[in-house]
Amino acid sequence: MNGTVRLDLDHYLEVLVRKPGAFPGSTTLEQARSAGRFTPVHDAWWDQARKTHGERDGTRALIEVLLLGRHLPHEHVVAGLAAALRAGAMTAAAVALEARKAAQAETEPAPAAGQLVPGKPSATVTSLHEWRLAHLPADTRPLPSVTPL
Repeated sequence: MNGTVRLDLDHYLEVLVRKPGAFPGSTTLEQARSAGRFTPVHDAWWDQARKTHGERDGTRALIEVLLLGRHLPHEHVVAGLAAALRAGAMTAAAVALEARKAAQAETEPAPAAGQLVPGKPSATVTSLHEWRLAHLPADTRPLPSVTPL
């Protein structure tokens, strides 16, 4: 170990948020990967985020996710990434929500056997837009017409 320098990815996150282009080839990223702190789940979510938001904004979203590690345990952030990835939710806010749900699941008692439906996921992520559309009242206005009055 003499002569080797270990860089902590967390120490560079504020700079990387402003300069996300420096992140993909960074030494800190490679060291985080080799240490197991940057998992294949991180990579999969990052790939989808870049496809969804573009290279710069997708990378910036990942860096925001990495900042969550300052407030949440690593395993909860990884669980949040996995849940958000399954739901197609490529935002740091979705990952934070799912990570907090994972943390909460550890502290709450397990539900009674009758409360879970076998073969069905216990929770799903619903976008606010989908929820609003599902809860709109029926439109009772007459359809528009092109007939002259």
